[in-house]
Amino acid sequence: MIGPTDLQRLLRGPSGLGTQSLYLTQLPADAPEPEPAAQGRPAPGDPVPGLYHHPVAEPDPDRVEEVSRRIKTWAVEEVQLFPPEWEDQFDGFALGSYMTTCHPDAPTVDHLMIATRLMAAENVLDDTYCEDHGGSPVGLGGRLLLAHTALDELHTTPEYRPAWAESLQADAPRRAYHSAMRYFTEAATASQADRYRHDMARLHMGYLAEAAWSQTEYVPQVWEYLAMRQFNNFRPCPTLTDTIGGYELAADLHALPALQRVIALAANATTVMNDLYSYTKELDSPGLHLNLPVVLAQQEQLTDREAYLKAVRIHNDLMHAFEAESATLAASFPAPTLLRYLRGFAVWVDGNHHWHRTNTYRYTLPDFW
Repeated sequence: MIGPTDLQRLLRGPSGLGTQSLYLTQLPADAPEPEPAAQGRPAPGDPVPGLYHHPVAEPDPDRVEEVSRRIKTWAVEEVQLFPPEWEDQFDGFALGSYMTTCHPDAPTVDHLMIATRLMAAENVLDDTYCEDHGGSPVGLGGRLLLAHTALDELHTTPEYRPAWAESLQADAPRRAYHSAMRYFTEAATASQADRYRHDMARLHMGYLAEAAWSQTEYVPQVWEYLAMRQFNNFRPCPTLTDTIGGYELAADLHALPALQRVIALAANATTVMNDLYSYTKELDSPGLHLNLPVVLAQQEQLTDREAYLKAVRIHNDLMHAFEAESATLAASFPAPTLLRYLRGFAVWVDGNHHWHRTNTYRYTLPDFW
């Protein structure tokens, strides 16, 4: 049974390697929001004004350098992830810094590389199947299904298996998925691998919903957009936190409805945060690119500024709910691996924000203040 002293320590937040940015704190109902910054566009590297977040320590520079070196070697030599003309964009993604910040408790660089390969693979699939490097909603379902078999292998008759195996080298997403998944399953338990496959299926379903709306030029209601984003979001990344940390959260604990709610709230908050940081980048892309401020503006008859600031408030509400629900779950079910998983999840959320804020190669903020 957890004692009063232990509970207070938990609610204040843990300390030590990999836990600097976790706050399992019950917020008072009248907790004030951060005040937006003064008039004028935020400087490069500033956070979104008024966005609720926690600062994090800069990642270990030696690890960042080594992960960056290894992921570039893997991308170029093992899976031919991108053509030479995309090299600056690959470097600008800053995967070494990203994953090192999100997983500061990884025991080795090898553990960090598991997450980094999977992130690189998913990003190239998003770019080339869905987004600005040849992506299209037309035929997306077929492409995603075939790519998903690189994560969840085809079990068929001997006559047809060779053709499937050959198809795994057909394009960069499939090569990358197949290779990254092989490294992952060498380190993960069967339960962790199955969890990841399930989360990636969720992600791919979200891609399909967004693609269908694009084809029919449908602007969803706000709640519909948020429902899509509960699937098309970052969830597959932080759910790996136990594998990357070198331990396992048992499947029955992971399946707890209270933990599933915590995971969903965190993943939804981080995805709204991504909408805010990528807003100007997406406005520069051709056609109507759905993100939360755009949907709010169209469906609630708001100005662009009003819609953006409302999206900030929605993000903050989701973050407060995530932290409150995490604290409640930790206090009511203090299993050591569950507490560590909650800590790792929150550290990932904060590290993910840090990467978005500091990646000025990719992101600039609108002039709404």
